[in-house]
Amino acid sequence: MTVTASSSAGSRDGGSDAPPPGSTPPPRSTPPSPPAAAHAAAPRVNAIVLTLVLGSIMTTFDMTVVNIAINRLTQDFSAPLATVQWVATGYSLALGAMIPATAWATGRFGGRRLYLAAIVLFTLGSVLAGAAWNIESLIAFRVLQGLGGGMIMPVGMTILIRAADPERLGRMMSLLGLAILVGPLSGPVLGGWLVDEVSWRWMFFINIPVGAVVIALAARIFPRDTPRAHRPLDVPGLLMLSPGLAALLYGVTSGGERHDFGSPGVVVPIVAGALLIVAFVARALTARAPLIDLGLFRARSFAAASGTLALFASGYFGSMLLLPLYYQIVRGETATMAGLLGVTGALASGSAMQVAGRLSDKFGPGKVVLTGITAAASGFALLTFALAADTPYWLLIVATTVMGAGGGTTMMPTMAAAARGLSHDQAPAASTTVSLINTMVGAVGTAVASVLLTNAISTRGASVGGLGVQVPDATRRELAPALADAFQHTYGWALAVIVLALIPAFLLPRRKS
Repeated sequence: MTVTASSSAGSRDGGSDAPPPGSTPPPRSTPPSPPAAAHAAAPRVNAIVLTLVLGSIMTTFDMTVVNIAINRLTQDFSAPLATVQWVATGYSLALGAMIPATAWATGRFGGRRLYLAAIVLFTLGSVLAGAAWNIESLIAFRVLQGLGGGMIMPVGMTILIRAADPERLGRMMSLLGLAILVGPLSGPVLGGWLVDEVSWRWMFFINIPVGAVVIALAARIFPRDTPRAHRPLDVPGLLMLSPGLAALLYGVTSGGERHDFGSPGVVVPIVAGALLIVAFVARALTARAPLIDLGLFRARSFAAASGTLALFASGYFGSMLLLPLYYQIVRGETATMAGLLGVTGALASGSAMQVAGRLSDKFGPGKVVLTGITAAASGFALLTFALAADTPYWLLIVATTVMGAGGGTTMMPTMAAAARGLSHDQAPAASTTVSLINTMVGAVGTAVASVLLTNAISTRGASVGGLGVQVPDATRRELAPALADAFQHTYGWALAVIVLALIPAFLLPRRKS
């Protein structure tokens, strides 16, 4: 900057840039090396990622907090549980159905504009949901929230991939992963307090100041959208994939809630959704401008990361309902105490996430992810082989901590590996695909774990009338050994799926980009 200003001043004074005769020419200024340039941009990138974290926390917080208020909503609106459950289901379906269109919309309108629109839509949905006058209006406004929430994570990930230097992408993705940690950790605690001490309406109103801050920051610091070639919207593909995902999600979540995948109300939407998704894939492989470019899977890093993510997330996130239920059903703890006993795992996950991001940038994601999967599998193995009705709490906390550290070391470096080497134009499709994988396998894993646990309890003759149902202490103590054995059996499924994730993880890059 100083050299440029001096040269300009010399020109304005009528002088020449040439040195006087006989003098030694001054040294020419050189542009900063790439590392220096990257460090110069680091504060702005850090501000961008922290804004994205704040925006993503709203959606993860909202997904966990509503489940706590289901019983209160049933009482306040005098509505049956099956109807109130749509407050959560409607949001999830809208979120899943909206994700496929974000890749095209990002290219058409720009990441900055679309992200701001998504936050505005989500915040508006929060205002209306908090002011809902009956259960039908609350469900409708939750769907509106889901339409905005479905765009926040994939568009935010696209913005980050484009803004971050490739050599720092791992640590930036790890910072973004804090939203996955903070939302579920704070949701049950803060949500429970709001429902019990204030009002369930403040579960939604609390998003208003957060949304306002995110909008102000994003408008100020996000990079301006640059003109890009617009692809036409693949309308047939959209009409296949969005309804297909919604139907599949509905069938899977219904099967998990009913603990049965054999009823027509579960089988029909699952089959219909699967057929629509297969039809979309067949079209996407031949269409000139598909809704999502499946050619990304030709890249070894993206394909390996997607396979790792699908297997690991299904076992890891699918099993998250198990230990809290174990504490309540087998050990007789309250929901609050069950949540507190899981805090060490969440803290270990967040801490490991930050270290893993830096190690991934330094050594490559392959070695870090293999270490993370191995650590997570070790924690799951402890629960698979040592879980009993009287397992010491310190051992359960150790297992939870190891599992959390393994999950934090695996998830974000894997997502960073998926974005490795992609061009700016490929970033929206990659982000959308990764978000779809997370959404789908999380729902499928949770439903499968719920069904397996229910069946395991039933075959052992230890039914307590439903998961989460309060039972007398005497009955609980009598059934505790059989119940603990059912939980142990279900953890075995999660362990097997996580170990399988080692296969695609071996194909991840083991050198830094």
